[in-house]
Amino acid sequence: GQTGLQENVAGLLCYVLGWLTGIIFLIIDKRPSVKFHAAQSIVVFGGIQILQIILSVFTSGWLFGGFGFWNLWWITSLLWFVLGLLTFILWILLMIKAYQGERFRVPVAANIADGLAGK
Repeated sequence: GQTGLQENVAGLLCYVLGWLTGIIFLIIDKRPSVKFHAAQSIVVFGGIQILQIILSVFTSGWLFGGFGFWNLWWITSLLWFVLGLLTFILWILLMIKAYQGERFRVPVAANIADGLAGK
């Protein structure tokens, strides 16, 4: 099955909505390059979302759980900013590289993506 899209456009679209479009394209497009981008999108942005959830739990605990770590608020704020900025930069980079027809490999995530894509 293919989407009827050019391979580079399908690769770019794998990243547009993060892991969600990754799942969609992993299911509907069987071209190896598209499957790789879809799987890498799932691994990278799914992993980032898990990090965000963990950071949210810690932030909530520090601020509202009575841990008394009000002084750590600025650290979690900085972590949120850095994570958000790096995520945005990576998101743009992955879409550009996919559109250019490149298989840009995110360290660690790409190896997991290879397995998920069925390599």
